[in-house]
Amino acid sequence: MRNVSAVTEFILLGIPHTEGLQTMLFVLFLSFYIFTLMGNLLILLAIVSSTRLHTPMYFFLCKLSVFDIFFPSVSSPKMLFYLSGNSRTISYAGCVSQLFFYHFLGCTECFLYTVMAYDRFVAICYPLRYTIIMSHRVCTILATGTSFFGCIQATFLTTLTFQLPYCGPNEVDYYFCDIPVMLKLMVGFISVGLMPLSCFLLILTSYTCIVCSILQIQSTEGRRRAFSTCSAHLTAILLSFMPVVLIYLQPTPNPWLNATVQVLNNLVTPMLNPLIYSLRNKEVKYSLRKVLQQVAFFPEK
Repeated sequence: MRNVSAVTEFILLGIPHTEGLQTMLFVLFLSFYIFTLMGNLLILLAIVSSTRLHTPMYFFLCKLSVFDIFFPSVSSPKMLFYLSGNSRTISYAGCVSQLFFYHFLGCTECFLYTVMAYDRFVAICYPLRYTIIMSHRVCTILATGTSFFGCIQATFLTTLTFQLPYCGPNEVDYYFCDIPVMLKLMVGFISVGLMPLSCFLLILTSYTCIVCSILQIQSTEGRRRAFSTCSAHLTAILLSFMPVVLIYLQPTPNPWLNATVQVLNNLVTPMLNPLIYSLRNKEVKYSLRKVLQQVAFFPEK
């Protein structure tokens, strides 16, 4: 990427209309960030330490937890830094890096949710062939592919955003560098909005087939268990996709609404994912209890 601009740094103005609330926001966002890191780290430890969870579904969940640790770490440390009263400036290179890694991790998670929907589709619609179709080799290829295409997408978006010269004001009316505020062009709609929308349609197709298969199950208990298996994933998908569609497909950007929704998307959703995937999953809860017992947080029953 070429930098032909005289601008060498940007000033992050933060969340609009929150003047005087810096201390309260610092405490609130720091709490969210810590719980996000701890929750996803516990999920990782639970999956890695339990051989019962070494299956394709938990393999992808493990990767999701890794990205849910790094995703909020792209924007949260800098935001907490200036909310604590420090400098709001960010270098040109830092802004480029922030935008790239934000969209790399975000796009990869989007592709990962799509792969997880396909995994549930195979498990419910083709249970007898599940271990053959979702072999270790296939899971590795799918997991690698999500990161590869996420990297391509992020590189494309970052290149388009920063290939133009930046002149004049260097203030960013946001709390981190992102496309709607860095480049008010159709790239945000075409390359960011349509990508999650396409993934969402693929997920919807998978779950349409899943629902049709579940409805053919004769026993009520069998249908309940099948729906229970998919409910956590569907909840996580809605929490992840709706903010993205709302931000990048709106006709007129609203800085305050965008910042509020992005905080929910960057901090709250990654914090809730461990709860969503563990509260209704007996195997994960059992493994979590074993992990917590080993670090002396929970007494043994």
